[in-house]
Amino acid sequence: MIRLPAGPRLRRALAVAVIALSTAFAAFGGWAYVDARNDTSLAYAASRDTALKAGRTQIVALSTLDAAHPDTTLRTWLDASTGPLHDELRRAGTGKPSASARGEVTDAALTELDDRAGSAKLIATVQVRLTPKGGAVTTDRKRFEATLQRIGSGWKLKALNAVPVAAP
Repeated sequence: MIRLPAGPRLRRALAVAVIALSTAFAAFGGWAYVDARNDTSLAYAASRDTALKAGRTQIVALSTLDAAHPDTTLRTWLDASTGPLHDELRRAGTGKPSASARGEVTDAALTELDDRAGSAKLIATVQVRLTPKGGAVTTDRKRFEATLQRIGSGWKLKALNAVPVAAP
């Protein structure tokens, strides 16, 4: 049978063991925190989340049209775009729209991200609610593939292409 020391010696031994374990746990926690703060995958994940959020916002902007305020709509489109898409939208304008549209991204995902180059590709499904002047409201579903470019003010759409729905 094993006899454990009694009294103050036992308490002192337990206190030393608890302090040693606490110190080891605190040291490990500190090391894990510093390691995580310096982890490049965290920076990459943050960049991915920022690009995805911006892409969703920009697609909503480009799938929305206010027929009563086409100049404001065009300004919003230009703010959401860059490069060739920006130039094309500036040239084309909004014309004289006969209907308003309100886009809502129902799902989106990044398919590529080059954080160093500041480019990304995104796919999205969008529900567009069309409201013609004097007509019935209709809803249409669309799928898009977008190319994003990071510029000084954030991520912007560089290209936006409709993806046809394959027939079963």
